[in-house]
Amino acid sequence: MFRSPSLPPPPRTSGAHPPGARPGPRGRRFRRTSPAAAVAAAAALAASAALTAPASARPSGPPAQPDKRPVATGYGGAVSTVDPYASRTALDVLKHGGTAMDAAVAAAATLGVTEPYVAAIGGGGFITYFDARSGRVHSIDGRETAPGAMREDAFIDPATGEPLPFGEAVTSGLGVGVPGTVAQWELALDRFGKRRLRHLLRPAIEVAERGFVVDREFHDQTAVNEERFRDIAPTRELFLPGGKVPEVGSVFRNPDLADTYRALARYGGDWLYEGRLGREIVRTVADPPVAPGSGRTVRPGLMRPGDLAAYRAKLRKPTHVSYRGLDVYGMPPPSSGGSTVGEALNILEEFDLDADRPADALHLYLEASKLAYADRGRYLGDADKVDVPLRELLSQGFARERACLVKPGEAAAAPVPPGSPDGRYGPCEPARGAAAPVTREGPQTTHLVVSDRWGNVASYTLSIEQFGGSGITVPGRGFLLNNQLTDFSFAPPAPGAAPDPNLPGPHKRPRSSMAPTIVLEDGRPRLALGTPGGSTIITTVLQILVNRLDLGMDLPAALGAPRATQRNTPLVYAEQEFIDRYGGELRARGHELAPFAGPPRGVIGAANALEVLRPGLVQAVAEPERRGGGSALVVRPAR
Repeated sequence: MFRSPSLPPPPRTSGAHPPGARPGPRGRRFRRTSPAAAVAAAAALAASAALTAPASARPSGPPAQPDKRPVATGYGGAVSTVDPYASRTALDVLKHGGTAMDAAVAAAATLGVTEPYVAAIGGGGFITYFDARSGRVHSIDGRETAPGAMREDAFIDPATGEPLPFGEAVTSGLGVGVPGTVAQWELALDRFGKRRLRHLLRPAIEVAERGFVVDREFHDQTAVNEERFRDIAPTRELFLPGGKVPEVGSVFRNPDLADTYRALARYGGDWLYEGRLGREIVRTVADPPVAPGSGRTVRPGLMRPGDLAAYRAKLRKPTHVSYRGLDVYGMPPPSSGGSTVGEALNILEEFDLDADRPADALHLYLEASKLAYADRGRYLGDADKVDVPLRELLSQGFARERACLVKPGEAAAAPVPPGSPDGRYGPCEPARGAAAPVTREGPQTTHLVVSDRWGNVASYTLSIEQFGGSGITVPGRGFLLNNQLTDFSFAPPAPGAAPDPNLPGPHKRPRSSMAPTIVLEDGRPRLALGTPGGSTIITTVLQILVNRLDLGMDLPAALGAPRATQRNTPLVYAEQEFIDRYGGELRARGHELAPFAGPPRGVIGAANALEVLRPGLVQAVAEPERRGGGSALVVRPAR
C-alpha cells in the first residue's frame, strides 16, 4: 500500500488572484507569491504549528471524545457541525488564522473520518459562501456527474423492461457518480482560502490514525447497513471489524483513509481525477468487490477514466429572493434547494404570518411548500443539460399567481398541478396538468456552517446519498463511494406526459434538494443554515426561516422546534411533537398528518445554523437531540 511521509504544509496567503494567474485543472489557479506574501506566509506557518506538527510529535493514543454542546455564542469565528471532532477541527483552523472556507474544508475532511456513511471523498456537495472582501455571495457546485455512457434507460432492467428495484440500484456500481468533493475543495480553497488542502487534511489524518470514540449514531448507522456491508468484501473488513458492528464507546480507526489523505495531500486532486486513485475507483465501480459466497446482485457501473478526467467543480450564481426586507441566497440547479425555498418564500410574502397564531402560519407554510414542490418536480434539473426557467420560478409575478391558489382556511388536495412560469401572469391563473411524483432521495446527508473573524461565512452540505452510499468501499482506501445517480428518475415519462428534467444522461448532474442558505441584512450576513434530509431538506430550511423570521423564535428555538414536511403528497409527514401540538387545528383545515417514517424514524433533518447577533458577535446552533445532537463552538466565548 502506498505511504507518504508527513508534510509540513505552508498556508495560503490570499483568497484573491493576482493579474496573470492562469486557470488550472478543474477550475484551479496557480499563482506566484510576492515577497510580502512570503513574509506573511512564514508568520502564518509559525502560528499554525499546532496543526502542522509531525505525527511523531503528537500523542499516540486515541483522542478524548470532545464535549458536545448545541449552542455557543462569541467572537472571532464560529462553527456548527453534527460531530464534535469536526467542529473542533474547524475551530483550530479559525484560531490559527484560517478563513471560514479553510475551516469548512478541514471540518468536511474530518467528517469523512467520523461520519463516513454521509461524508466522504467518494461523494459531493454544495457550498454557499459570503465573501466579506467583495460583499458577494457565491455558490460552488461539487455535485457528482453521470458517466458519459449513461442514457435515459440506464436504470431499466433489460430483462424485464421495468425500472430496477431501488435497493438494487443503490448497492451497485450503476448508481455511483463521478465524485466531486475533492475538486470542489480545491476550487473553493483557491478562491476563498488561505491554507492549502494538504495543510487542512492534517487534523483528519490524525483522527483517522488515532481513532474516534464510537457514539450511538455511528453504531446505529452501521447496524442499519450490516447486511449489505457483509456482502462487499472491503466494506465488511473496514466497517465490521472482527465481523461485528462496532460497540458504543469503542475506538474506531481507519488507517487506510489516513494513507489516502496523505497521498491526496502530496499529489493533489489530479491523483484522483487523472491518476492512480481514479483508476482504482473506476475498477471498483466496473467490478464491485462482492464478498465470496454472497448472493447479492451488485451490478457493474458505467464509469470510465475519461469521466473522472472530464470532471469540473463549478462556480455558479446563487439563487436570490427578497423576504421581509432580507436577502436570501441559495444553491442553484442542479440543486432544487435554492429555487424551491425561494419560490415558497415568495409565496409566503403575499401573506401576513402572525406569531400569535402559529397554526395559521404553519398552514400557509405547508401550502406554499406544496405549490413549490409541484413546480420543482416539473421544471428542476441540471440547467447545463435541460432548460430550467429559474428566473421565472423566482419572480414575484409567478409567486403572486401561485399564492392566489392558497386558501387561508382550507388545504388544497395534493398532489397539486405545477404552474406555468412563462412570464405572462394573471390574477389567480388556475394550474393545469399532472403533478410529477416525488423522486426517492436519500435523507442521509450532513451540513455545517462556519464564520470567521473577517465576516466570511460558509454554508456547506455534503453527501454520499444513502447512509453508507453505495455500500462499496474502494479496496485499501478507507472510503465509500456514493450512490447519487439514484437521485435521477428511473423511467422516462409515459407517452404524452410532460417531459422529465431529471432523467439520466451523459455527464449530467442529478437533481438535488440540498439547500445551503445564507441570509443577508443590509448587505451583511445575518443567518446561515442548512440540513440533511433528502427531499425534506427544503421544507426543514424553509420552516426554520419561518420560525425565526415570522414566528418570533430565537435561533435555538427555531431550529429545535418540531417539524413537518409537505412535498406535494396527500399526507403531511411530521414529527410526533408537531402532530401533538398542531395536528388538531391543521386537520380542521383539511391537512392529513402522519408520523414521518424516516430514516431515522420520526426525525426530520439534523440542521446546523448560525446568526450574527451584532457585528462580531455570532451564535452557532446545532441540534440538541436529533441524530444524537450536534456540536457548536466559538473562538472566544461571550461572557
